[in-house]
Amino acid sequence: MHLTRKEINGLAFAFLGVFLFSLSLPMTKWALESFDPFFTAMSRPVIAATLAIPLMLIAKVPRFPVAHIKPLIFTTLGAAFGWPILIAFALQRTTSAHVAIIAAIMPLVTAIIAVLKTQTRVSWQFWMASICGTLLLILFALTRGGGSGGNFLADLLTILAVLAASYCYVEGAELTKIMPGWQVISWVVILALPLCLPASILIWIYTHDKYVMTTHAIVGIAAIGITSMYLGFFAWYRGLKDAGTAHGSQVQQLQAIMTLGWSALLLGESVTFAMVLIALGVIASVLWALTTRQRVLDIS
Repeated sequence: MHLTRKEINGLAFAFLGVFLFSLSLPMTKWALESFDPFFTAMSRPVIAATLAIPLMLIAKVPRFPVAHIKPLIFTTLGAAFGWPILIAFALQRTTSAHVAIIAAIMPLVTAIIAVLKTQTRVSWQFWMASICGTLLLILFALTRGGGSGGNFLADLLTILAVLAASYCYVEGAELTKIMPGWQVISWVVILALPLCLPASILIWIYTHDKYVMTTHAIVGIAAIGITSMYLGFFAWYRGLKDAGTAHGSQVQQLQAIMTLGWSALLLGESVTFAMVLIALGVIASVLWALTTRQRVLDIS
């Protein structure tokens, strides 16, 4: 079915958001050269808030409407605390490649939550494309050695992290109906600041003497705070709003492929022919999900 100009623009914004999110893994690896994992998690909203507060003041944004505080709290819990903290605990017990297998289901989980919460209908082709893309992403993770390092608690933590992130995407996208996406993520990091700022200071005091500062680490922690925690959501929430959360979320299947590219470029990781084939399959699945669909029908 023909996509409207608004939907096409939404997919472009979603792609830009995912492009910025794809920097998260290699930048986190850089940051961990000199910073504790929990410091990298808690400092992300603090770094983002240094941009959000001046921007909100310059734009003279009115106070957040109290009637919508509940979805803002849920969005904050998922974006600022749930995903970064749970993943940090999981990575203490297993490998990042193993975590990647479970995290590959995030676009599908986001679509399911969006359909259930917003009471929309999507075509069977959409679900088939989403499942195919998810299976290919799992295969992609396995080709990178993600099949080893299993740990029940780590798997449970990763599943909870995926649920937290997916739910915050949906809640945040709902808030974009009443304000621009950049204001949504700005309120998120500001709301998280009273907890994240003192926590970051305490973690730094107790852990900084265990690490040697590197340029990579400084660039990495700045990048995850500025792009992954803040600017990426500018485009991501705009994309989910215009393309629809269920369909826009499928663009996130491309994130693992982009991360592979960054890892090869910045971390010197190898790219095999099998990975390229899987990447093409994932791209085909995303295109299938976005083009062979029935128009979303609101039944709320």
